[in-house]
Amino acid sequence: MDVKNSLKEEALHYHAKGRPGKIEVIPSKETASQKDLTLAYSPGVADPCLEIHANPDDIYKYTAKGNLVAVISNGTAVLGLGDIGPGASKPVMEGKGLLFKIYADIDVFDLELDTKNVDEFVRTVKILEPTFGGINLEDISAPECFEIEERLKAELNIPVMHDDQHGTAIISAAALLNALELVEKKMENVRIIINGAGASATSCTRLYCSLGAKKKNILMFDSKGLIHPSRTNLDGRKSEFANDHFPAEMTLAEAMVGADVFVGLSKGNILSEDMIRPMAKDCIIFAMANPTPEISYEKAMNARKDIIFATGRSDYPNQVNNVLGFPYIFRGALDVRSKVINEEMKLAAVYALADLAKKPVPDIVNLAYGIDNIVFGREYIIPKPVDPRLLTTVAPAVARAAMETGVAKYPIANWEAYELQLSKRLGLDNTLMKVIINKAKTKPKRVVLADAENVSVLKAAQEVWADRLATPILLGNHAVIKQLIQENKLNLKGVEIIDSYSPETEAEKERSALYAELLFKKRQRQGLNHSEALKMVRRRNYFGSMMVANGDADAMIGGMSRNYPDTVRPALQCIGRKDGVQKVSGMYILMTRFGPLFLADTTVNFNPTAEEIVEITELAAKQVEKFNIKPRIALITYSNFGSAEGDDAKKMKKAVQVLKERNPTMIVDGEIQAHLPFNLDLMKENHPFSDLSNEGANVLIFPNLSSSNIAYNLVKEVAGIEKIGPILLGLKKPVHVLQLGSSTREIVNMIAIAVVDAQMSI
Repeated sequence: MDVKNSLKEEALHYHAKGRPGKIEVIPSKETASQKDLTLAYSPGVADPCLEIHANPDDIYKYTAKGNLVAVISNGTAVLGLGDIGPGASKPVMEGKGLLFKIYADIDVFDLELDTKNVDEFVRTVKILEPTFGGINLEDISAPECFEIEERLKAELNIPVMHDDQHGTAIISAAALLNALELVEKKMENVRIIINGAGASATSCTRLYCSLGAKKKNILMFDSKGLIHPSRTNLDGRKSEFANDHFPAEMTLAEAMVGADVFVGLSKGNILSEDMIRPMAKDCIIFAMANPTPEISYEKAMNARKDIIFATGRSDYPNQVNNVLGFPYIFRGALDVRSKVINEEMKLAAVYALADLAKKPVPDIVNLAYGIDNIVFGREYIIPKPVDPRLLTTVAPAVARAAMETGVAKYPIANWEAYELQLSKRLGLDNTLMKVIINKAKTKPKRVVLADAENVSVLKAAQEVWADRLATPILLGNHAVIKQLIQENKLNLKGVEIIDSYSPETEAEKERSALYAELLFKKRQRQGLNHSEALKMVRRRNYFGSMMVANGDADAMIGGMSRNYPDTVRPALQCIGRKDGVQKVSGMYILMTRFGPLFLADTTVNFNPTAEEIVEITELAAKQVEKFNIKPRIALITYSNFGSAEGDDAKKMKKAVQVLKERNPTMIVDGEIQAHLPFNLDLMKENHPFSDLSNEGANVLIFPNLSSSNIAYNLVKEVAGIEKIGPILLGLKKPVHVLQLGSSTREIVNMIAIAVVDAQMSI
């Protein structure tokens, strides 16, 4: 099965599994009791209705309008798929809604309108105005999209933006400003080639002109050639950029000679190396056709080394990605109840993005891209999508511009409080898994999968192999694995399969003999003989652990079909603990909406002593620091700073004392009840002296295995929180254990963590 078909199968499964689609409506108020329902609906709901009737602006006080955006399309220009209709566009609109939520905490209703009539479209959206705080138009064909946006902006009192037009314009304009600064050229002097004349191209060109570009220096091409006054087939928007300073018959290749900037918003592979060689010194190429750029990064760099190059793709430097703009632009507009998204607000976003790229990059972004220190330069002219500062940088800039231009109905008075509110909306550490996966891709490692006779494991192997996240090695019976691959139409061509239990090849037999000898040498003084060693390495967890110990693999994932000790024991015997570590422990990560929450020890030690709690805490803190997150640690139990007696309370109190003595800079406190580190008002009122009273905790250390296991299982199931783990802490080389029933996604996440651990173990 080829990669394209494999991706199709995965995408269809992703959208269909569980609850179909990608979004749902969740109540934001209590609904548990009859009293709650009385307040939520009849008769209690009448009171906010009457308040809104008396004061229409109170709709923002009593309803979700102020945080609700409509993503609206008629399906006439969906991605690169064209006019596929409103129903077929719904997965894209749901996806846009998902991005609004995860990047800016904006709620979305997606609306797919079954009409190509502009009047009907505008009328429908207009009568829906009371429902929404903003309108995001999406995937509407030109030229109708221009008229629809212009009319809605004129007729509605809420912000309207057609992201296909303005999103790329805003992001590329910020990138262009920075690229020109690096090559010491001025916007008003450069000659710009625009290839493409659709909605995005015309919006980009208008914004460049707002930044100082001269129309006489801009040559725009469509599929029929140069946009020139002599042409008779130009609509009103194309004619805006008709240029009579150049011959009407000029070709794209001829226009490229001496040009400073090329902006591609057309189709892939229309530029050749020969076409870019005669461009001006230090030329700028934005090849933004997706998924195939107008010219590949490799070809462009091969043609000349002085290019600043950007694309719409994430696997090359300088990704021009609309997600850098629309969530934060609407966030700022909604928060000041702006009537519009005007040119000044768009320019504010441009300048905010451009300035952010020049500031020191947070460690979590460096980690995501496997670079020690990303700095402003030719391969970093625009912020990365995982940058947690985007929300607190772009949204305030847009809000300020709305206020300064008089379109804000609800001005912000305290900007410091507003930025803090933005930070709390999503939990800015919640980019963790994106960061880990990006980091893994920078230097993939060999990961042994000890349970390869499992379909979920094989699907995960296919995903990490296709995404170049890791090189999977499959342990299991050749025939069984190949049959599962065939039955499930998986593409694992080129992935190594090893049968340790019934070696088929001489190489497998030799490797088993070698591992048996090495294991015997490791364990000969612990009662192991040659015969037993040979039997042990036939077991996949032992064989996989020996691969890692011997350097034939970099990490192992096991446990899917074994009891937990059956994976941990081989890792301890074959790989061993890190120097100075007395106890291996386990840690889970719960991906809450406020950021990742780390829990330890959740898997290994039944009733650790105070000294062992200290070691568990230090191991957990080091692992959290690997993710470039500052650990804030709470040692939890049933007591608050001596409020109750008991062995667990005394144990945790003693552990805190030792931790503070050994690690003076560590943020750690306890013993404390589990709810307090998350209720800062209560914490400040009752325990203002605590290290955790300002920011709370992101690492919880439990007094015993029973409490930790109950806690993470209860929370993940009842709250529906995504989990990652368990991650084994304290081994010389990474081995991690899957929980029974782990999903493909959970296995992929564990493989990514194992890869990052292996990268950092070198």
